[in-house]
Amino acid sequence: MAEKKAAAKSSSKAKAKRAKAKPKKAATAAASQSKAKKGSAKKASSKATTGLDKSVAQFRESLEQSVTLSKERLQEVVDDAVKRGRMTRADAEKLLHDLVKRGRKQTDSLLGELERLVRQARKEVGGLGEPVRKQATQAARRARKKLR
Repeated sequence: MAEKKAAAKSSSKAKAKRAKAKPKKAATAAASQSKAKKGSAKKASSKATTGLDKSVAQFRESLEQSVTLSKERLQEVVDDAVKRGRMTRADAEKLLHDLVKRGRKQTDSLLGELERLVRQARKEVGGLGEPVRKQATQAARRARKKLR
């Protein structure tokens, strides 16, 4: 009798595990379907995305990772550390100099990237406007001829 109860318990445990596994499989299948939809949407949108859009996104990421601090604020913090005896004046000046130098390099780099993006955008926009300009010029010529 005890063996029958143990067998019944183990079979009921197995059924419970299978019942639990089925919703997980369904949830996994649903998740994989939604991932597949997202993946196909990404592929479709990436085709529509130009190189400029990707560059702008990269530039935005660079800006999000950056922190802007004024030289004056850095000087205050370093002066406070020196006053409290946390660092020497020479170390503080070297640290401040290095931070400002690195900050200028980053700023120059970001500005260069921004200028490159602006040039690229102007090229793309200028190229798109050319057919419209031609049509407008031709329409103006036709209108002038009619007025003569």
